[in-house]
Amino acid sequence: MLVSYPVSNDLLVDPAFEAAGVEVWIKRLDQIHPKVSGNKFYKLKYNLTEARKQGQQTILTFGGAYSNHILATAKAAESCELKSIGIIRGEQTLPLNPTLAAAKKSGMQLVYLNRERYRTKTDPNFIKELQNLYGKFYLIPEGGTNGLAIRGTREILTREDKTFTHIFTCVGTGGTFAGLALSKKEQQNLIGVSSLKGDFIHDEIAALISGQGLASPANVEILTDFHFGGYAKFQPDLIDFIWDFYEKHRVPLDPIYTGKTAFALVHKIKTGFFPKGSKILLIHTGGLQGNGGFTERTGIKLPPSA
Repeated sequence: MLVSYPVSNDLLVDPAFEAAGVEVWIKRLDQIHPKVSGNKFYKLKYNLTEARKQGQQTILTFGGAYSNHILATAKAAESCELKSIGIIRGEQTLPLNPTLAAAKKSGMQLVYLNRERYRTKTDPNFIKELQNLYGKFYLIPEGGTNGLAIRGTREILTREDKTFTHIFTCVGTGGTFAGLALSKKEQQNLIGVSSLKGDFIHDEIAALISGQGLASPANVEILTDFHFGGYAKFQPDLIDFIWDFYEKHRVPLDPIYTGKTAFALVHKIKTGFFPKGSKILLIHTGGLQGNGGFTERTGIKLPPSA
């Protein structure tokens, strides 16, 4: 079973926050585990426990070539002495990028599929083909979001977080947002920032929550206009912001999720979105492992992760 390290809530001091009359704290989930970072720790925690309970020895999952989930699954499986198989979207490219190289070093077997074939990843017939090829395995979906993942992400908020008026987080596949929505206090406002272009995320979140047999919680909102062009897209303003945030607070961010979320938060503060007296908790969901691959692809240097 994965064991977490202590996670701190750190106060962020900024003249813009003081001028707006708000407090901003950051929950450093990027520090929860030396190998399984951020929200992925919570998503994988109960899935690995269930795999053990079922007597499974192998974890199989899906992801892109720079996926936080792929590396986190490889590291978590290694920590729990389980085998892992990663079905990777796209053709193999050598040398391996930092994400896949680290996953392979942790014992993950990498299997590459072209994009057309990859789109059948949820087809039961395709899953049977994988079972015929690789034997019995415990399946975790792309991004790691399922019922057990949401059970884990419901544990992100603790007793000390009850005093916050607003909780601010990124949104990818929706598992973390759903867990926070189901665990926050009714009067707390939960705001998510989607890293993906489009409004479809609203329906996906609603489906995840209803899938837990629960009614939609009150005071939740998803912002869809801070994607900077879409998933894995960026603009110079975002890179400048990530460096500015690091220089002010010594907290590294990534350009896929946390950078966009923090950018949205600061923008909303400066434009008067939050009432004076608001106490805001920014969730740092980790994902810093991808910064090495980002720099390799783009040549753009990012703040150090440690």
